[in-house]
Amino acid sequence: MAVRKKDLTRSIEDYLKTIYELEQDGTPAQTSAIAAALDVAPPSVSGMVRRLSEAGLLQHAPYRGVQLTRDGRNAALNMIRRHRVVETYLTSKLGYDWDSVHEEAERLEHAVSDELIERMAMALGNPRFDPHGAPIPTRDGAVETLQYVQLSDVAVGDVAELRMVSDKDPERLRFVASLGLKPGVMFEVLSRQPFRGPTTIRIVGPSSKEQVIGHELAGSLRCSVVERVVG
Repeated sequence: MAVRKKDLTRSIEDYLKTIYELEQDGTPAQTSAIAAALDVAPPSVSGMVRRLSEAGLLQHAPYRGVQLTRDGRNAALNMIRRHRVVETYLTSKLGYDWDSVHEEAERLEHAVSDELIERMAMALGNPRFDPHGAPIPTRDGAVETLQYVQLSDVAVGDVAELRMVSDKDPERLRFVASLGLKPGVMFEVLSRQPFRGPTTIRIVGPSSKEQVIGHELAGSLRCSVVERVVG
């Protein structure tokens, strides 16, 4: 039987969402990684893992990590939908900057009703992506699988489009925006220094600005290549 939202506490919802995100690399989520992501003590994670396993929301294999069951995954995707719809509504309708909506959405996602989330989505035209480029799961729990590359892996000479930036670090978002980069912005990779050095890009558009992106930052920006260099 599907788990009802009213049966889930805020803590459980946060655990399910975190485990889902950690599973995206294709491996079970380790308890140490869950503890780090939620900033809680490992013994607390072990206790919650047992509780969620007993509730049928995840499977736990000792020393191998945890994986969400179908019910657990559906509940996690519901929370992710709520979070991303709220973020999109706050930026599109209420004028929030993209670097300030994550914390607001973290609070509101637990409080608003499913009906309000759907009304927000309808008012927005049922968007596919949130302000940071992350896909918004549908109300039926479907989510797009996206194949992006890191900016640090885009070849010199290629033209690419920035598609997604993590919403977890407000300072990073502000810095990325100060460079003129947001999802949908296209750029050409002009050069890259060896040994994990910086990448120089030129933003495609009227201003045609050049920007230098450090290796760590470039590795956190997800892009799609739209024009490959020949040769």
